[in-house]
Order: sequence, then structure tokens, then C-alpha cells
Amino acid sequence: MAGRRHVFISHHHADDEHVDRLSKMLSRQGYEIRNSSIRAKPSNQARLDRGKVKDETIRRLLRRKMSWASTVIVLIGKETHARPWVNWEIQKANQLGKRIVGVFARGASDADIPPAFDKYGSALVNWNSNSVMDAIEGKDNPFESAGGGQRAPVFATTTSRC
Repeated sequence: MAGRRHVFISHHHADDEHVDRLSKMLSRQGYEIRNSSIRAKPSNQARLDRGKVKDETIRRLLRRKMSWASTVIVLIGKETHARPWVNWEIQKANQLGKRIVGVFARGASDADIPPAFDKYGSALVNWNSNSVMDAIEGKDNPFESAGGGQRAPVFATTTSRC
């Protein structure tokens, strides 16, 4: 087995199926991905949608779940750029010194990249198991476009590795 990786996958909840696909794709390559991100049950999601859970409660839960991950993966789908919680998670990951790897979901475009990722991202790759694992492990720090070509990072980043 290639190894176990503790990650937090930041994503728009409409992209939950892509989170499952990403984990399965990497497990087929021998990696065990332990994802600590929040996957709300329908009843809890309804409470969140109605504003029945305080933002500070959500922030505390996200910080706790993110703290033990070595890497934060930002799953970039069609609406990710407009999700305030995704931007908050990226900013918090940067504050915690986490490696921040963006992965384009199938069908996503460069316009879907969250603003905070442009500022704090460590690597940005397309949907390819080798590219994703190399980025997670820090072997490669590419910034790819959704179409597969290279793009320059918007800001140079520095993150620590634990």
C-alpha cells in the first residue's frame, strides 16, 4: 500500500459525489485517504440551511477537523468560487500552516477557483491520481489550468510541513 494520508477536503456540498470519487480514485492507487471534512446528513443540512447553527459553532468544528490533517484539498467544482465557507477554510488552512492543494473536478474551469485559493494555494492539479498524490506529498507544486496547461500562481505561498 502506498500509504495513509490525513486530509481535509474543502468543497461545496453540491459536489459531495466528487469527494467520494476522488477518495475512490486515490484508493485504487493504493492510498488510504482519511477525509475529515464535514458531510452533513440531510436533517443537519436542513438545520444549516435554515440558519439554526451558529457560525462560530461551524468554525469551531471546522478548525477541529482541519487541525489533524496534513493537507487541505480544495475540490474545485462549478460553484466553488462563490462559497464563503470554502474561502474561510482556505484562509484557516493557511493560518494553520497546512499545504493547500486544489483539484479540478471534471467540468470545472479556471473561473471556478476560489479567491482565497489564488492567494494561498500550494499546488493546483487536474483530476489525475498521480498528479494529486504528488501535489499532496509536495513532490511537485504545479499550477495547472483546467484545460491541462500550466498557469502561474497568483501569489507565491509559504506553508510549513509537519
